[in-house]
Amino acid sequence: MGRIKTTFIKRKTRELLKIHGENFTTDFTQNKVLTSRHTVIPSKKLRNVIAGYMTRLKKKE
Repeated sequence: MGRIKTTFIKRKTRELLKIHGENFTTDFTQNKVLTSRHTVIPSKKLRNVIAGYMTRLKKKE
Protein backbone atom coordinates (compact mmCIF):
# COMPACT_ATOMS: atom_id res chain seq x y z
CA MET A 1 0.00 0.00 0.00
CA GLY A 2 1.18 3.48 -0.79
CA ARG A 3 0.85 6.77 0.96
CA ILE A 4 -2.17 8.95 0.23
CA LYS A 5 -1.36 12.33 -1.30
CA THR A 6 -3.12 15.38 0.13
CA THR A 7 -5.26 17.74 -1.93
CA PHE A 8 -2.54 20.40 -1.66
CA ILE A 9 0.06 18.10 -3.23
CA LYS A 10 -2.27 17.06 -6.04
CA ARG A 11 -3.38 20.63 -6.77
CA LYS A 12 0.16 22.06 -6.86
CA THR A 13 1.41 19.20 -9.02
CA ARG A 14 -1.42 19.62 -11.53
CA GLU A 15 -0.77 23.38 -11.68
CA LEU A 16 2.90 22.73 -12.42
CA LEU A 17 1.96 20.11 -15.01
CA LYS A 18 -0.41 22.54 -16.71
CA ILE A 19 2.09 25.41 -16.83
CA HIS A 20 5.46 23.63 -17.24
CA GLY A 21 4.38 20.11 -18.25
CA GLU A 22 6.71 19.79 -21.22
CA ASN A 23 9.77 20.32 -19.00
CA PHE A 24 9.07 17.48 -16.56
CA THR A 25 10.11 13.88 -17.30
CA THR A 26 9.89 10.44 -15.72
CA ASP A 27 13.21 11.03 -13.89
CA PHE A 28 12.69 11.87 -10.20
CA THR A 29 16.00 13.69 -9.65
CA GLN A 30 15.44 15.96 -12.63
CA ASN A 31 11.88 16.66 -11.46
CA LYS A 32 13.24 17.69 -8.02
CA VAL A 33 15.42 20.33 -9.64
CA LEU A 34 12.62 21.57 -11.89
CA THR A 35 10.17 21.73 -8.99
CA SER A 36 12.60 23.86 -6.99
CA ARG A 37 13.17 26.11 -9.98
CA HIS A 38 9.49 26.73 -10.80
CA THR A 39 8.01 27.06 -7.30
CA VAL A 40 8.84 28.34 -3.84
CA ILE A 41 8.43 25.39 -1.48
CA PRO A 42 9.37 25.81 2.19
CA SER A 43 10.59 22.27 2.87
CA LYS A 44 12.64 19.61 1.14
CA LYS A 45 10.11 16.89 2.02
CA LEU A 46 7.25 18.75 0.33
CA ARG A 47 9.39 19.33 -2.76
CA ASN A 48 10.23 15.62 -2.93
CA VAL A 49 6.60 14.56 -2.56
CA ILE A 50 5.52 16.93 -5.36
CA ALA A 51 8.39 15.74 -7.58
CA GLY A 52 7.50 12.12 -6.91
CA TYR A 53 3.85 12.65 -7.75
CA MET A 54 4.88 14.50 -10.92
CA THR A 55 7.05 11.53 -11.90
CA ARG A 56 4.12 9.20 -11.35
CA LEU A 57 1.80 11.37 -13.47
CA LYS A 58 4.35 11.58 -16.31
CA LYS A 59 4.76 7.79 -16.30
CA LYS A 60 0.98 7.41 -16.63
CA GLU A 61 0.94 9.59 -19.78
